[in-house]
Amino acid sequence: MIDLGQKAEKLYVQAYSDAEFQNPVPDNKFSALINPATYKVSYRYEFDSSQAPGTSAANLRFNRILPQDFNFDFLFDATGVVKDMSVLSLGIANPFEKPATVTDQIESFKQKIINYQSDQHRPYYLKIHWGELLFKGVLKQMDIEYKVFAPDGKPIRAVAKCQFYGSVDDNTRALQENRQSPDITHERIFKTTDRIDRMSESIYEKDSHYIHIAEVNGLDSFRNITPGSKLFFPPLSK
Repeated sequence: MIDLGQKAEKLYVQAYSDAEFQNPVPDNKFSALINPATYKVSYRYEFDSSQAPGTSAANLRFNRILPQDFNFDFLFDATGVVKDMSVLSLGIANPFEKPATVTDQIESFKQKIINYQSDQHRPYYLKIHWGELLFKGVLKQMDIEYKVFAPDGKPIRAVAKCQFYGSVDDNTRALQENRQSPDITHERIFKTTDRIDRMSESIYEKDSHYIHIAEVNGLDSFRNITPGSKLFFPPLSK
């Protein structure tokens, strides 16, 4: 059961200068004025759909996992309506120490989250925190929609629609992949139901290397392999 009396936890974004997310940028933390009502995470995979002429279907070969998409909206408000939990059930206290215009709020967001790092020659890496959510990535796109205006034409409410891409440093990615790589030597025990061409295809994604594998393992024939034999599948460069 949700405790309606519990203080709302603020969603915030922390900027980092490095891909490993070890060096937070001092004072570059931005808290949302209002927690988002929804957010969307997209997982995407890329396959090779090339198909031989004259065939009726294709065996889709896995190519790569694309970066996660993470989308949600930031609200910037200077109407004075949104102040605390008593005003809006999802509201949180204004993170600015003094009343700020929408223009000031957006500028603060840009300075802390978007601005270019001159020493790194790139924008910041970002961590998004909210409850159980922890997203690591970069800001790909931000569209600002100005919603409400004062009589003098100044914006007093705006919504920033943000799209983030997930980012994983190389060391972490290597540990997470946990897949069979054709760049390392593999050892397999040959079973009665095995075929060396299929074993080669599962490792190299091609079945054309089985003759070379038979030679590497000193086999007189790739058709009559004794079950229980230990076979080695070296990197293709060897």
